[in-house]
Amino acid sequence: MTDNQIITPVIVHLFTAILQLVFWRKTVTQRILSITGCLIGFALSLNLFTKVLQGGILTMNAANWQPPFGIVFVADLLSSTLVLLTSVSALAVCIFSATGIARSRMLYGYFPIFHFLVMGLNGAFLTGDIFNQYVWFEVIIIASFVLLTLGGRKAQLEGAVKYMALNILASTFFLTGIALLYGITGTLNMADLSQKVPLVKDQSMVNLISVFFLTGFGIKAAVFPLYFWLPSSYHTPPSAVAAIFGGLLTKVGLYALFRFFTLVIVPDNTIRIILMGMAVLTILTGAFGAIIKNNIRRLFSYLIVCHIGFIIGGLGTYSKVAFAGAIFYLIHDIMVKTNMFLIAGLIRQLRGTMDMDRLGGLYAGYPKISLLIAIVLFSLTGVPPLSGFWPKILLFSAAFDTSNYAFIGSLVLGSFITLYVVARMWSKVFWKSAPEDPPPANNFDLLSPLKKTSLVLPVCILASSSLFIGLNAEFIARVADTISNEMIDTTPYIKAVLGK
Repeated sequence: MTDNQIITPVIVHLFTAILQLVFWRKTVTQRILSITGCLIGFALSLNLFTKVLQGGILTMNAANWQPPFGIVFVADLLSSTLVLLTSVSALAVCIFSATGIARSRMLYGYFPIFHFLVMGLNGAFLTGDIFNQYVWFEVIIIASFVLLTLGGRKAQLEGAVKYMALNILASTFFLTGIALLYGITGTLNMADLSQKVPLVKDQSMVNLISVFFLTGFGIKAAVFPLYFWLPSSYHTPPSAVAAIFGGLLTKVGLYALFRFFTLVIVPDNTIRIILMGMAVLTILTGAFGAIIKNNIRRLFSYLIVCHIGFIIGGLGTYSKVAFAGAIFYLIHDIMVKTNMFLIAGLIRQLRGTMDMDRLGGLYAGYPKISLLIAIVLFSLTGVPPLSGFWPKILLFSAAFDTSNYAFIGSLVLGSFITLYVVARMWSKVFWKSAPEDPPPANNFDLLSPLKKTSLVLPVCILASSSLFIGLNAEFIARVADTISNEMIDTTPYIKAVLGK
C-alpha cells in the first residue's frame, strides 16, 4: 500500500537541522528546537510503526517513478521498528545533550549534525534501493565523523582517523559489490534483485558479491576480525555522542546484513558457516576484551562487540526461530547500549572520571540514581524477566535445533563474562567506599534542577523502554516472530514494492 508518510521521519530531522542553522549562535534555541524535533520524530515514527503493524507493508515511490526504475522507500515491520527505536534513542540523547554537551561544541554545530545523523539512520532503514542505502550510509559516516571530532582533542582525532579509515574501506567494498550486482542483474531495487539474482547463470559471481557485501557490512557492524576500530574510537567523544554511536551505528550494519542476506541474496552453506564463525569469534573477543578494561566506556565498547556476535549468530543459524531471537536481541540491545553510554556520562558528571579504580561510593551518595542504573545493568546481563533474558532463550533454542554447539558455548561464555564484568563494575563504582583521593567532581550537586533532570531523565526513558521490552516480552516476541516470517517469506515485500 502506498503511503507518503513513510518519508516523514526523515523529513522532520532534515528540517530540524536546517532550521537550527538559522540559529547558529543561539544555543538555547537550538536545544529547544532539537528536543521539539525529536518529539515530533518520535510521534511520526510511532504512527508509522502502528500503521505497518496493523496494515502491513507500506511503500512510497519518489517523484512517482515506478519501481524498479525510481527510488522507493519501504516500511515493513523490521524497518519501521528500527525507525521507532532510533527515535526513542535520539530523543533520550537529545535531552541529555542539552546539559551533557559543552556550549563550545554546540557552537560548532553539534545539534544540526546530530539531526543529519538521525536523518541518515532513518533513511538507511527505510530505503528499498541498495544504491540509495549506500548514499544514506555516506550521510551517516560524514555526520558521525564530524560529531567524533568536535572539540579537537588529540584522543578524539586519533579515534576519528581509525573510524574514518575503516568506514571508507567498508564503503569501498559496499560500492564495489553494488557495481558487480548491477552488472549481472541490471537493477538496484532490492525487491527486483530478489527475483533476478536467482536467475543469474554464474552463481560463483553471486558468491563473490556476497563476500564483498559481507566484508563491507561486517566492518560497519564491527564483527570479528573487523571490529577493532570500535573500541579504539567510541571512548573518545562526549558521552551523548558515544551513546548514539553505541546504540545505533553498528545496528545499521547489522540491519543491512539481515536485509541483504534474506531479501537480495540467500547465502549458501559456505557463507552461513563464515557468518557463524565470525559470530562465535566476535562474542569471544568482545567478552575477553571487556574483562581487562577499567575504563567504563572502554568496557562498554567491548560489550557492544560481544553482543553483536549474539545477533550475527542468529543470522548464521538461518532459521525462523534464530531470526526471531536475533531481532528481539537487536531491539533490546539498541535501548540498553544507548543507555549504558548515557550512564557513563552521568557517572562522569557525578564523580569527574570513568576510571573504575578511582570511583566508589556512588550508592551511598546517590541511592536513587544507583537503583535506576541497576535496572539497566540487570537488563544488560539478561537477568529474568528483563529484556536481555528472553531473546537468549530463542537463540539457545535455534542453536540446539541445528546442533550448533560452538554457538551455544559462546553464548554461555559471553553471557557469564557479561555478568562478571557488570558485577565487578557495580562493586567498584557503586558498592565499595569512595577513594581517599577522589578526582575533582563535576559539581553535579551545584547544577540547577532543570539541568539535573536533563541528565537523569534520558536514563529513565531508556530504562523504562527496557522494562517495557522485558515485561511485555510476549508482544515483542510477536513482533520479532512477524519480522522473522517476513525474512523467510519475502513474497509480501516483493509484491508490495513491485505489485506482482
